[in-house]
Amino acid sequence: MLSSRAAHWPLRYGELLILIVVFAVVSILLATVTGGRLIEPRSIEAMAFQMPLLGMLTLAQMLPMLTGGIDLAIISTANFAGIAAALIMTRVAAWYAVPAAVAAALTAALAVGTFNGFVIAVVGVSPIIATLATGIMVKGIALAVTRGYVTAGFPAAFLFLGGGSLAGIPMPFVVFAAGAALVAIVLTRTPFGVSEYMLGSNPTATRFSGINTRAMVFWTYVISGLLSGVAGLILIARFNAAQADYGSSFLLLTVLISVLGGIDPAGGAGTVLGLVIAVAILQVVATGFNLVGLSQHLANALWGIILILVIVFRRMLPGTGGMRS
Repeated sequence: MLSSRAAHWPLRYGELLILIVVFAVVSILLATVTGGRLIEPRSIEAMAFQMPLLGMLTLAQMLPMLTGGIDLAIISTANFAGIAAALIMTRVAAWYAVPAAVAAALTAALAVGTFNGFVIAVVGVSPIIATLATGIMVKGIALAVTRGYVTAGFPAAFLFLGGGSLAGIPMPFVVFAAGAALVAIVLTRTPFGVSEYMLGSNPTATRFSGINTRAMVFWTYVISGLLSGVAGLILIARFNAAQADYGSSFLLLTVLISVLGGIDPAGGAGTVLGLVIAVAILQVVATGFNLVGLSQHLANALWGIILILVIVFRRMLPGTGGMRS
């Protein structure tokens, strides 16, 4: 029999209510402090350009966490994919350079995700050790290939992915919204999603119910790798450059956002909607602090405070899964 955590998957209304209230309070306070500059069109547009990179990486982190695992290789995978694309675009001048670069990036990311899935699901190495080792390995390969230098100068058609707009909406946000919607549909409308929550909630019961848990874990890390590859494409398109150690500070942020968004570190609970709201909270804080000239380190401190407060509220509010006897 599945544990009680699976009884209300994937949506816990109490937790989402807390996140919505926190988002509203933080937004109102920072909008007041910034004299309304936070809600000006240019500020909202800037946030729509900045938010998708971290959001896509967090989607990649979310799936392993739903199974009770973790992927510490997402940043290395993103950079590895970005470098694969960059090497093609800076060496091939033909019309097919951009499609070939995108294909190379996604193939590289899938290769890393497949390797992680095999080591974790088939060999039986714990996710934290396997993905940590893979991340170090992939970063080492990327450094060897690039010799630690930045690879820059991409075609305008590719840079549209990071700086262009579609019907007035920043292209990175369009990609993130599409990715988030697709993951949400998979998790809530497909047998794979049902099995994902079941596996994180109670692996033993899931295995005895006839579900191939090894296959589930394997494909979870493959998809995580693919999402990391998409994040890598957004990253290099935003900065018009690729490097082996971009975004290293994002790794722990993806875990923080996942937990803030309601992803249970033990697995089995969490929603894409909660994750999106959590990303928005952190982006609003970062933008608000930047507008008033406060240090980003203070923004980091506030992120930690918000996380602690949300966790405390979850434990106090009945129906969120936090109060247990």
